[in-house]
Amino acid sequence: MKFIHPILSCVEAQELERRLLNGDEAREWKAMNQAGRSLGIRVLDDFGEIGYFPECGRILVLAGKGHNGGDAILAADEILKAKNKAKVTVALVLGDRGLKPLVRRSVELLLRNWGEQAEVLSWRDNEVERFEKVEWDICLDGIIGMQFQPPLKGIVERCVKWANERCRARLRAAVDLPTGVGDGCSGVRFQADFTYATGILKRPLLEPDCVDNVGRIRYLDIGFFEGDIEQNTGDYVLLSKTLQPVSEFRPSNSDKRSYGHLYLVGGSQRMPGAIQMAVRAAVKSGVGLVTAFVPKSVVAHFSAVIPEAMWVPMPETREGGLGLNGIEKITETIDQASALVVGPGMGKEKETQELITRIASETTVKLGIDADGLQNEVIKVLGKRPKGAGEVVITPHLGEFRRILDNKENTEKKLDLCSFSFCHNVITVLKGRITRISDGDRTIHSFFGGPLLARGGSGDLLAGLVGSMLARPGADGLKATCQAVALHGLACDQLVQRRGAEAIRTTDLLEFLGEAIRCW
Repeated sequence: MKFIHPILSCVEAQELERRLLNGDEAREWKAMNQAGRSLGIRVLDDFGEIGYFPECGRILVLAGKGHNGGDAILAADEILKAKNKAKVTVALVLGDRGLKPLVRRSVELLLRNWGEQAEVLSWRDNEVERFEKVEWDICLDGIIGMQFQPPLKGIVERCVKWANERCRARLRAAVDLPTGVGDGCSGVRFQADFTYATGILKRPLLEPDCVDNVGRIRYLDIGFFEGDIEQNTGDYVLLSKTLQPVSEFRPSNSDKRSYGHLYLVGGSQRMPGAIQMAVRAAVKSGVGLVTAFVPKSVVAHFSAVIPEAMWVPMPETREGGLGLNGIEKITETIDQASALVVGPGMGKEKETQELITRIASETTVKLGIDADGLQNEVIKVLGKRPKGAGEVVITPHLGEFRRILDNKENTEKKLDLCSFSFCHNVITVLKGRITRISDGDRTIHSFFGGPLLARGGSGDLLAGLVGSMLARPGADGLKATCQAVALHGLACDQLVQRRGAEAIRTTDLLEFLGEAIRCW
């Protein structure tokens, strides 16, 4: 699949790099430049979340002897190209003796390009006060990468402790892996706000006990997996290029039916906003037609707010949920739909849950299930769907995922996403700090988005996006789901880089869908 890359252990990554680069200095320099330049650009992008980078900003690079140090130095050079009044200090943590040739070359390039704006010096424990007097805008950790063998010792350990406890930096970025994190890790580790995985995403970044050190993860694709490189690992990283087909020109002879017809079923008097957000996301993300089945009491208001959708009034229960006697309104026209999403804002009334169960078991259209639709009884009936029925995508957060697990599964294996998806023949999107997608054969990790999505309504937007992508004629379920997750996360990234993560509404994300599609 061209829209995912394998996640490897550090040992596997080192072996792959040896095969690809073969000790060729020209290839290694090219790779270092690709990594460093991409890193500098992405760091500046992410800095936008906390404000504008100062005109005369200060950058501290903690560099080791290996290529991680070279990546970090070239990243600083790239930042100076964009912010040409900034200043950079490179601290060679292990001194300048024994620097790898390409690291020395990157030092020489930085000094040649920037003169007095760049200084390179050896780290000395008795001179750390000079670093503490500066309020750094960016601190780049390029001390030790995937060659790390635990634990940290000597001057490296002391430097990392200093960086964690006494270095004043607005953004702390680790190159490839935070120093102290590797296939085996213990003791002191660099604490990063962001880790930029260069070329290959290494498995230690996913370890639960490294979360506080890794921060948010960004994957920088520098072309290592182009061509016939195959690595079947079971775990993969989602690429932004999954959106490439969505960004291409639409055929000139197409009409609204060319882009699918999505049905959404949801809402209640108590929670009307969820289905409205799902519908807004769907109509904003390219599907040709949207029909929403909602409680009759909200139809007039919703149709005025989102006139692009067709609103079908459904009978209500006493408590304002969707009544089971409205199922024929859905089934009698279901042949017109190319996908259906059920669940947002529906509530947990017995009658409403029976409606969801009937929809899940009796329809053959591609199906997305979210929120209140994620109940044990609903999951159980998926195996009773008619022969030839379309793919099913479920979108739980962690609490919902625990809820739909059978008691027998509620053991240490309770979060085995791949096994769950295989057993129930579903594509599962487990939303979280790292959103994971599994079809039962592989697990794909999305590193797009961030804490901004820890807001009410973000899951409803994703449900609408999943439905929109599934509804496109001929859409593959897994790829459509990955497109929706990528679009959701990339729009989030665009939003926070422009406006920050605080003074915004969840639905502001929709304003950046177009930019995410065009700038993949």
